[in-house]
Amino acid sequence: MTGVPDSKAVHGERGGSAHKRTSIPTFYRQVVAELRKVVYPTQEQLVTYFIVVMVFVIVMMTIVSSLDLAFGKLAFEIFSGGSSS
Repeated sequence: MTGVPDSKAVHGERGGSAHKRTSIPTFYRQVVAELRKVVYPTQEQLVTYFIVVMVFVIVMMTIVSSLDLAFGKLAFEIFSGGSSS
């Protein structure tokens, strides 16, 4: 060990306060308050994100398929002896 004391978060301590659970209504209010902070994308942004993701997926599929085909042909040539006569 380096001699550095562990943080209180590691042991679940809350800075000297007692371990008190949040009540259900308080928890619900906090959840609703956090959800109000969420910024939802517009339809235009959603379409843009969709197109970007689809192009990326298609490019990656092309790369992986090409590599798979190339390595498959290479393995076939190696293990078939390389003789074509």
